[in-house]
Amino acid sequence: MDWLWQIFDPAYIGAFFTEFKNEMATPTFWVAVGKIIWINVLLSGDNALVIALACRGLAPRQRLWGMILGAAAAVLLRVIFTGIVASLMELPYLKLVGGLALIVIAAKLLVPEQEDEDSVHAASHLWAAVQIVVVADIVMSLDNVIAVAAAANGSVPLLVLGLAISVPLIVAGAALIMALLTKLPVLVWAGAALLGWIAGDVIATDPAVHPKLNALFAGPLGARLDSWLTSIGMSPQFAHSGNGGEITLAVLGIVVVLLIGSIWRRHALRKAKHAAKAA
Repeated sequence: MDWLWQIFDPAYIGAFFTEFKNEMATPTFWVAVGKIIWINVLLSGDNALVIALACRGLAPRQRLWGMILGAAAAVLLRVIFTGIVASLMELPYLKLVGGLALIVIAAKLLVPEQEDEDSVHAASHLWAAVQIVVVADIVMSLDNVIAVAAAANGSVPLLVLGLAISVPLIVAGAALIMALLTKLPVLVWAGAALLGWIAGDVIATDPAVHPKLNALFAGPLGARLDSWLTSIGMSPQFAHSGNGGEITLAVLGIVVVLLIGSIWRRHALRKAKHAAKAA
């Protein structure tokens, strides 16, 4: 929570921009930015729909401003909330809980949903529309916050840049993005797999889980796995505190997400089919 009070401290702002400049020079920074943008695009379709529906009752000249101001407020609040979640994840077992929640979020991404336009009221004036957008974004963005906090891995510059790019992108191209995801459902499955990987990695790096994971692979099991990797021409990953445990849980996260998501999706489609027949 301390970083929240330091936002307006000139020394903190200077250190932030120095960190920003240093991180931007590394390829891993831009890979992480890409992850955050992709996660937000996949998880924010409903948020974009809310913005469009809330602003549909405004005059044409006010409609654009409603979308811009609503998105700007959403970016600011999401950066703050994601930063809080990212700082809390340093506590024992919270990464474990966040990772398990992320698995559910990723699996749900594969389940078709029915949009209810009547549940979002059209505002009659600009500030009412902004208020609807902000409140809806707070209520609906818990999944985004958890996923982005995990992908950023505690880096505030990543949070700011990733969210600042992705949220306006979603607002500006909501219809195009939704059409693209509908035409290419493989992108949704790939996004769910990415979230599964991040979830497994988050669980593996939990302060309470990581030592146990290292202990598990420090013995004969890790030695046998390293021997097998060496036999197929790969470098050892498990013994001597390697990152093989994190990779194993990340891959397991992908498998669990795709398995649960597939079962959940089939159940939802079967239920929708029966409902359609009954109607």
